Amino acid sequence: MEKRRLGRTEHMSSVITFGAAVFVKKKQREADRVLEILLERGVNQIDVAPEYEPAEKRVGKWMKKHRKLFFLNCKTLMRKKDDVRKDLYGSLERLNTDHFDMYSLHSVDTDDELETTLGPGGGMQIILDARSQGLLKYVGITSHRLPLLIKALRMFDFDAIMFPLNFICYADAGYRADYNELMELARSKDVGVMVIKAIAKRNWGEQYHNTPTWDMPYTTWYEPFSTPAEIKRSLDFVLAQNISTAVSASDATLLTLMLDAAEKVSPVDKIDQNSLLDEAERYKPLVFTFSP
Repeated sequence: MEKRRLGRTEHMSSVITFGAAVFVKKKQREADRVLEILLERGVNQIDVAPEYEPAEKRVGKWMKKHRKLFFLNCKTLMRKKDDVRKDLYGSLERLNTDHFDMYSLHSVDTDDELETTLGPGGGMQIILDARSQGLLKYVGITSHRLPLLIKALRMFDFDAIMFPLNFICYADAGYRADYNELMELARSKDVGVMVIKAIAKRNWGEQYHNTPTWDMPYTTWYEPFSTPAEIKRSLDFVLAQNISTAVSASDATLLTLMLDAAEKVSPVDKIDQNSLLDEAERYKPLVFTFSP
């Protein structure tokens, strides 16, 4: 699988990062089968968080033997010092590791959350202390709001960012303008770029709210593109936008299809980007909701 430089971390990331959210409510034997696939396909990066229970324990079993094979990014939804400390040390224990390659602020979607985390008594103090102790190497941030990430990069020297990107989002003029500004800033600071929701088609709508997760066609909160051809063109488009790596969807079937699509990334000049952007008019970009 193709590897790309993750900004100034200098890590050469596989173009697919394994999103451990696929392990929500999964048994260890199911997780172990996925590990064999990741090793076979050359995936060398894992994204995990406490909220994806029991993903940390599932991945933690692998770390006992395979820690050196993976760039491990863990995340926290907590914003205040004591809560971040509890999350960070709990994750180290559950993941059976003595350090994270990167530790990220997860889903920071409001200005208040960002300012709380970076301000007095905020969780960033714990993260920086942990970095000075060798418990983590790099600091990242994820958000569904691109203007928030622009603000974050101007407030703190993050090593990597993570945000949604797909051809439907990109076709929206406002989203694309924010994306271009964010990418210019990221390049100027040599920040690694990770994306999520690369194969998202649209929101599930009422079906999602009225149907148990295990009865949905896929265990993703959005409706995905799902055929091999659709996934290939969606992933090719995203990987043509100068990003480092795309995080796999939280569904085992889609994971396999994304890995298949990533085996041979199409050259940029072979991708009919204009046709995809025209097609995007059929869909509405994903709607993200935030706490006030």
